[in-house]
Amino acid sequence: MSEKLKLATLLDDTPVKLTVELPAAVHRDLLAYGEALSRSSGRMVEPAKLISPMLARFMGADRAFLKMRRSGS
Repeated sequence: MSEKLKLATLLDDTPVKLTVELPAAVHRDLLAYGEALSRSSGRMVEPAKLISPMLARFMGADRAFLKMRRSGS
């Protein structure tokens, strides 16, 4: 008899490279945010490196989105 594993198939976590166009104001804000983060952490932060964690945090805090994902819609 085969037992069920608790861990199902693993998602592909290979990074995906995207090319996006940002409004100039958003780019300026990313530069300013990176500078502020650099001052507080003591190391330079590229604006492009901020986009992924910002999007992840945004989506992780969107209750309607999380509810939709859990329901499978």
